[in-house]
Amino acid sequence: MQDDARIGPQLPLALRAPPDQSFERYLHAPAGLIDQLRVLAMGDARETAFLQGAAATGKTHLLMACCAVAEAAQRRPAYLALGTLRGRLRAASEGIENADLVAVDDVDAIAGSRDDEIALFDLHNRLRDAGRALVYAASASPDALPLALPDLRSRLAQCPRWMLPMLDDAGRADVLRARAAARGLDFDDAALDWMLRRCSRDLGSLTAIFEQLDRASMAAKRRLTVPFLRQVLGG
Repeated sequence: MQDDARIGPQLPLALRAPPDQSFERYLHAPAGLIDQLRVLAMGDARETAFLQGAAATGKTHLLMACCAVAEAAQRRPAYLALGTLRGRLRAASEGIENADLVAVDDVDAIAGSRDDEIALFDLHNRLRDAGRALVYAASASPDALPLALPDLRSRLAQCPRWMLPMLDDAGRADVLRARAAARGLDFDDAALDWMLRRCSRDLGSLTAIFEQLDRASMAAKRRLTVPFLRQVLGG
C-alpha cells in the first residue's frame, strides 16, 4: 500500500488481503451484501455497515476484501483489529480519519473498556463528520454487545446490519473445493468427505487444515486423496 502524507505515521493501514480473502471467494453471502460492501469500498458516500456473525462466519474475510477493493480503486483503506488494541485504541486511531474507508474488526473485544469505547465513539463521529466510509464487525448485534457506553451502542445501531450465516457441511465443502480449485489442486470428493467427517466442523479450523494439506501436497507432489490425508493428518 502506498504511503500518504496526510495520514499519520501510526495509522494501522490495512495489510494486503490474502488472495482467498476477496469478495469473489466469499460463498453463500446474504443476498445484496457483497454489492453493498463493494459500493461502500468504492464509493464517495458516507456509507456504514455492521457485520454480525459467530466465529468463522467470514467477518474478517469481508473486511479485508473491502480494504482490497478500496485500495484497487485508489482509495485509502485502514483496518483496525480491536482484539489487539484493547487499552490503546485512542492512540492507535490517531489520524485515521484521513483514510477513505475504515474497517473495524472485533468490536466485542473492547466491550466494557470505557476508555476504548469512548475512543471508538469519538472515532466514529470524526469519520462520519469527515464523510468517510465505515464497516464494523462483531459477534453480536449492537444491542446484544456488553457495551458500557449507551452513545456508542446508539451509533452502532444506526448502521445497516447484516447477519452472516453459519455454513452447513455442504457450504463448508463448497468453500474448501473453491480454495482448492483456485490453487490448481485436485481435491478428491471422497477425501473432502473424509475430512468433513473426521475433522472439526469449524470453518476456521478446516481452512487451517487445508493450508497444511496444501503445503504437504506441494512438497510431495500428491493429489488430495483419502490415503494422502490419512498420511498427513493421521487416522
